[in-house]
Amino acid sequence: MKKSKLLAALVCSASMLIGSVVPSVPAMADAMKVVTLGADLSEDQKNTMLRYFKVDSSQVQIIYVTNQDERDHLSSYVPLEQIGTRTVSCAYVKPTTSGGIKVRTANLNWVTCNMIASSLSTSGVTNCEVVAACPFEVSGTGALTGIQMAYETASGEKLDETKKKLATEEMVVTGNLADSVGQNDATTVINQAKMQVIADNVQNADDIYNIVVNISNNNNVSLTDDELNTIVSLLTQIAQQNYDYSEMQETLERVNDNVTGQADESTAADSSEEDPDSIVDDVDQSALGDNVIESSTEDPGLAEETGASDSSDSEDWEEYPTSDDSSDSSDANTEDAAADTSDGTDESGSDEITDISQLNADFLDEDAQAKFEKAKTFCQGEYEGDEDALRQVMGDDAAALVTLDSDTANKLSIQVLEKYLGILGNGAVTYSADGTEKYMTPELNMLDEQLKKLFGIDIIDDGSSIEDIDILGADVSDEDKDTLYKDTMKFFENLYGETTDSAEYSDAVVDDSAADGAGEDSYSEDTIEDAAE
Repeated sequence: MKKSKLLAALVCSASMLIGSVVPSVPAMADAMKVVTLGADLSEDQKNTMLRYFKVDSSQVQIIYVTNQDERDHLSSYVPLEQIGTRTVSCAYVKPTTSGGIKVRTANLNWVTCNMIASSLSTSGVTNCEVVAACPFEVSGTGALTGIQMAYETASGEKLDETKKKLATEEMVVTGNLADSVGQNDATTVINQAKMQVIADNVQNADDIYNIVVNISNNNNVSLTDDELNTIVSLLTQIAQQNYDYSEMQETLERVNDNVTGQADESTAADSSEEDPDSIVDDVDQSALGDNVIESSTEDPGLAEETGASDSSDSEDWEEYPTSDDSSDSSDANTEDAAADTSDGTDESGSDEITDISQLNADFLDEDAQAKFEKAKTFCQGEYEGDEDALRQVMGDDAAALVTLDSDTANKLSIQVLEKYLGILGNGAVTYSADGTEKYMTPELNMLDEQLKKLFGIDIIDDGSSIEDIDILGADVSDEDKDTLYKDTMKFFENLYGETTDSAEYSDAVVDDSAADGAGEDSYSEDTIEDAAE
């Protein structure tokens, strides 16, 4: 799935935002080192990352980053459905006193070491070493935010909020531009323009416009008017922050040399050897297995050697399966083909949600988690034919009358639950009434709209992905789709204590007893409401 051209992509893999913090260890002589771990990684995966970083909890402070942390820090930049429900990326940060910003990445296929280094300088960081990585391949769009937070924890220095936001915006703009012109060209244009604007203290927007045009022309990079205007807007804001170019020069020049092919690898190697405690060079590559893509500001050839170079045509979103476009996002991440598939990855290496048990609702409050658990039970019963589960939430007379094959039932359950999870995670807060509402509850109105698309009911062309519309396809009859849609909405209605005539539980649900001879709903209002409470 192509990443959005809006300012909305920066979620991050390292999504290392302030999360649950292990009791801090004493600061080291050179500075505290901090590791951020995605809270949705398994314990084995978390241990894998510590092995990759070659540290243990006695040597570093560890921050566990949750999905709610991401939402708190990124929701102003990224639609909630793109933030998704899982946080899996990690970072290792070590503040330094010289040498500029040095970055290494592993298993990040959209964000590069040079993008991180340049954007991090915009945050106000001058000297720092960073390793951003994940146990499996992800885009890495959220790495910067987590690194910023880890840096603040490690250094004890609070970064300027405006500069942090500008750094986030810079990463988004660079990444979106990379989709059309490639990673190196995108980084070249923005980095060089930023260097000239800051070094020459250029404030005027027209002058900045001319700088960007000249730099893009000099590098044979074609920009659309929208891309040009977006870059100029970003740089105009950066120009107002009174950066000291001398503090950024080493990092920005290194990035420029790397992306333009002028870097002297032997010089970079000599520079790294000056610090035997460099975390950028001291990682355990074997911990992540084979075929790991990597990049490093200190080893410009590493990306090409490992297959990570200029992968601008990658269609991988962040590592999270999104709650509103899961059919695209389910392909979003690829793992090493040799990885253990028991953690939800298929044999092709796709980090795909394959079972509803993999959906994480830990970021929800207690009431929302309870509702989500009931929804999981309903899906298991209604779509997968588990009548015991269905009766648990819909009453003793409940029966699943539409038979779906196991693969289709599982796919439908995941789609419905991802959409509901996205709505629970603050999605309803963004709901805007338009006078056509069927329900009093925003969650129900949003679900009704989403489920109609999923089941192919009253489809409206609103730009939704084709994979997000009528996912059951021709293999399921229109009558059965209508039954499943009505049954699903009836469950959610009763979960929220609402009813409508238009979404009655399916008329097809009848008492199995021929003696009753009734064509009425088997699910009485009393039993449904009792089960929902």
